[in-house]
Amino acid sequence: MIFLELFLGFLEVGLFSFGGAYVAIPLIRDVVLSYGWIDEGMLANMIAVSESTPGPIMVNLATYIGSSKAGIAGAALATATVILPAFLIILLVVLLSGNLMKNKYIRAVMGGLKPCVAGIILATGAFMILGNCFLNTGNGADITAIAITAVLGLIYFGSRRIVKKGISPICLICISAITGIIVYGM
Repeated sequence: MIFLELFLGFLEVGLFSFGGAYVAIPLIRDVVLSYGWIDEGMLANMIAVSESTPGPIMVNLATYIGSSKAGIAGAALATATVILPAFLIILLVVLLSGNLMKNKYIRAVMGGLKPCVAGIILATGAFMILGNCFLNTGNGADITAIAITAVLGLIYFGSRRIVKKGISPICLICISAITGIIVYGM
């Protein structure tokens, strides 16, 4: 039964995750919580770990959840299932790409998807900030998390004023990890 649930759950994620991993986070959240595989707090932790480790977030999450629920076979199934739709869609796009992007309807669909994806990413970021700073604490606002979020935001946006490209996301993740270790680990 768990293998069927993993297959169906991550097939849904793989099929409807247009725009990349950050767009997939709300969908992953809905699927994972509806099946009761992990709770909201653990999901937030796994998103943080998945963002900090090499590889796509949704593949890392699928592998972790599959492994925790059904061992190596579950990890393999969940991972393969979440990447299969994208693989097939990309294969189809490559085969048809010569004429596909010339079609005004395809261009219209892509034009409509771009703002949708941007909105979902923005909403996901806002949800993660609110969840980390306010909702997951159980007793009001987490002043430490708010301060760390504000400092990281200042570093990111401040670096864009100093250096045109801004700070590398990898550097920002490393700064976040080190800050988390110092603040929460000691």
